[in-house]
Amino acid sequence: MPIFSFKILIYVHHPTRNNVRNPVICLSFNQLQKILSLFFSFIMTIKKNIAILLFDKIEVLDFAGPFEVFSVCGASGPNPGHFNVYTVAEKSPVLARNGLSINPQFSLDNCPIPYIMVIPGGGGFYEDGSPYGSRKEMHNPVILNWIEKHNATAELVLSVCTGSLMLAKAGLLNGLSATTHWKAMDQLKEVAPDTKLVYDGRWVDNGRIITSAGVSAGIDMSLYVISKLMGRSVADETARYMQYDHWGEGGNKE
Repeated sequence: MPIFSFKILIYVHHPTRNNVRNPVICLSFNQLQKILSLFFSFIMTIKKNIAILLFDKIEVLDFAGPFEVFSVCGASGPNPGHFNVYTVAEKSPVLARNGLSINPQFSLDNCPIPYIMVIPGGGGFYEDGSPYGSRKEMHNPVILNWIEKHNATAELVLSVCTGSLMLAKAGLLNGLSATTHWKAMDQLKEVAPDTKLVYDGRWVDNGRIITSAGVSAGIDMSLYVISKLMGRSVADETARYMQYDHWGEGGNKE
């Protein structure tokens, strides 16, 4: 059987030397393969930033579920996982539902640029009709401006539960399909009349913007995102570590 081999020459063009091109690097095919392998291995070690927005009266599992999923993905013992997950808020501390006090890692002004942005939900209306949680923050221009700013560069934008209301107010759901907590469907329809509502999906994938139904559905959506980015086997291993055996069904791709 004949054995084939060849070399790759990389030239530098010298326009001032009578257009002579001199080879400066000579690589065999195997050497090029090794270089490319090292390059892509290096790329894989660069962790993707995941920013999770926090605000007062946030639903705990809305943010803690995705935080756990993305944090443990690829982690082994004390070794960190595949993602750099951090929390962001307008103020500190943040008082979540039932008074849980949280110290966000970054403010809206100094957070690293996110590859993935997660907008959780939670909240409602007091007896006097005044809003709290996501129902209040959906009218907060500071948070809406932050969402709009990072939407311009984020690879994926995710919402959990009534976090979809903030995406809608920021104009991100126009012409798309979306879901939210079953109790907030009517309000989402009012805020985003041009959005197709999905009533029976745990999550809805529009390609870059993905919304989930209420509370625990954020875990399913996060595992789905891992499968989308890294493959089903990585998502399954993450779910197995968490002993979360209920994901994989109930999503919608638009």
